[in-house]
Amino acid sequence: MVDEMEKDCLFPQAGGFLHGGDYNPDQWLDRPDILKEDIRLMKLAGVNCVTLGVFSWVMYEPVEGEFSFRWLEEIMDRLYAEGIYVILSTPSAAHPAWLDAAYPTVRMVRADGERNRHGGRGNSCWSSPIYREKVGIIDRKLASRFGSHPGLLLWHISNEVGGECFCPLCGKRFREYLSRRFDHDIKKLNQAWWTPFWGHCYSDFTQVEPPFSNGETSIPGLLVEWKRFTTWNIMDFLKTEIRIFKELTPQIPVTMNFMSFSQKLDYRQAAKELSMVSWDSYPAFHNDWETLYDTMGKNAFYHALIRSLKPEKPYLLMECTPSVVHGMPYNKQKRPGVHRLACLQAIACGSDSVLYFQWRKNRGGCEQHHGAVVDHLGTDDTRTFREVSEVGSMLHRISAATGSMTGAEVALLLDWDNRWALNEGQLASRQTKNYEKTCMTIWKEFFRHGVEMNVVSTEADLSGYRVVVAPMMYMLRPGTAANLKEFVENGGLLLATYLTGYVDEHQLCYMGGFPGDGLSELFGVISEELDTLYPSDHNRIRFADGTEWAVSDYAEVLRVGSAEVLGVYAEDYYQDGAAVTCKLYGKGKAWYVAARVAPAQMWTLFEKMLEEAGLPVKSLPEGVEYHQRRGEKETYDFYLNWTTQTRDVPAAEGEDLLTGRRVPENTLRLEPYGAAVIRRAVPEE
Repeated sequence: MVDEMEKDCLFPQAGGFLHGGDYNPDQWLDRPDILKEDIRLMKLAGVNCVTLGVFSWVMYEPVEGEFSFRWLEEIMDRLYAEGIYVILSTPSAAHPAWLDAAYPTVRMVRADGERNRHGGRGNSCWSSPIYREKVGIIDRKLASRFGSHPGLLLWHISNEVGGECFCPLCGKRFREYLSRRFDHDIKKLNQAWWTPFWGHCYSDFTQVEPPFSNGETSIPGLLVEWKRFTTWNIMDFLKTEIRIFKELTPQIPVTMNFMSFSQKLDYRQAAKELSMVSWDSYPAFHNDWETLYDTMGKNAFYHALIRSLKPEKPYLLMECTPSVVHGMPYNKQKRPGVHRLACLQAIACGSDSVLYFQWRKNRGGCEQHHGAVVDHLGTDDTRTFREVSEVGSMLHRISAATGSMTGAEVALLLDWDNRWALNEGQLASRQTKNYEKTCMTIWKEFFRHGVEMNVVSTEADLSGYRVVVAPMMYMLRPGTAANLKEFVENGGLLLATYLTGYVDEHQLCYMGGFPGDGLSELFGVISEELDTLYPSDHNRIRFADGTEWAVSDYAEVLRVGSAEVLGVYAEDYYQDGAAVTCKLYGKGKAWYVAARVAPAQMWTLFEKMLEEAGLPVKSLPEGVEYHQRRGEKETYDFYLNWTTQTRDVPAAEGEDLLTGRRVPENTLRLEPYGAAVIRRAVPEE
């Protein structure tokens, strides 16, 4: 087992899953008693890893050019002596006051053209040469001083990166970016953005401005290109950090922590530069608008989204709260047993870590009441500390699963460009687009039936998937149509929905009917009209067996070519017109659903696709979540009960790693907020 773990595990020296989180000893350097107590408590809680230095720039460099790293070295030495490893962050997320005072242009400029004053965090201009220079200096010193430290596991670049800057430097870089993108030909830009409309033509790239709130916000192509530029500019900055560590410490991997589904930064582009991906998970526990199962279903969707950025290896849960989340309208405490279950969900979805923000609550500052393992009380007998300690023990018991993979054979297509295009496009009310919600609710329908589903880009290699669902694929990037055709032609089963293939990468509508770029051939239909429904409007899709689906928000009027009509509209002027179709294409099939319907209604169609693909569907009790991780010789079935009721689950026979007991076939009983991790041998071929 040790050999297998060393081969597959991200960090075999840690002995299993990482457990710990953000630690800020620099806030307590005047309290050696607390620093000593922290080590004792970490050992007691089963902590084997902490993240240091996320916001420590001013502690490293209190005055420009004067550096102090001795405190960090002493802390790392003490931790390592106790078997606790370190993820060391770069401090670029919050630059010191002296930097702002000496170099005001390092501060971001807002969309209204006003420069921010000093304060907060994430307030740095990505384009600023001075900011880049100063970050480079501190990063090189960290790499040189600590790159060979035996306790260092991983470099953590910045923190929860995002944000737009509209300063003159960023505006200049935007114009340079556009000039390269359009081959230094302003006519190409005008054509791509269709600027003759409203007479918005540019005669030179120098005339193009970012979309200031009081400026040009009426060109959809510009709005999407600005978001692409922002991702490019952020990544151009982050690459300057990453290059330093790859140059000076090539043996140490690099990550950065994402935040679910960022509006500002295309995580797929960022992930390409990283050794592994990680994210910070903060669901709204115990809210009053949905069940806990629904809340954690959303969280599982984000786990899948982040996991799918680099599906070839495990990812890391970099932050979660051990108790309460700071800053929400209602900061609800996790109920007893829920923390253990949330941590187990991360592992079940493919994470190789459970890390917290934060280890010890800070006495002051913005997040002084954010959850932490060690409360202001400072003792080891709080409910939170006991539950964290139980998680540490649990992770040790299931450590055999470290390094194993989820192995999804079903995928949902989701693109940042498509989200931007839908949100900025002049199509229909922003309130009804709901791209993220639509993707999530479809994903959750598969989740509800125990079917693992990755969330991948339209440019991803789809050859490893048998079933692909592509909701609201409004924008088609270059190569998307060809990728989908190849997938279906080779035997894949594809389902697309309304609003597919309306515009190209520049937000120009396809001519000749939607879906464009040849996808009308794949699906055998053309969308002639799009009807948007008021909340008070009603329509239905009727099937030959008498089944009906309720329609809301969107309904396309189809012209059917070579596709088979499975369902028709029941009302309005397009009554009896095609609403659901299917076409044989090569060795596979392509379904088209022309109207918005609740995914729960669509389950019979999804189930048919899974059956044709030979993929199993589980019969799970209400409120029970299922995932499987696969190793070379063993599989690990995770069952999580998000209800306060006992649930009987039809599980396969195996050993429950949480209890050490054998579970006979179909006899698994989960107590309220209960869980099981059933290990089974992979049958020999």
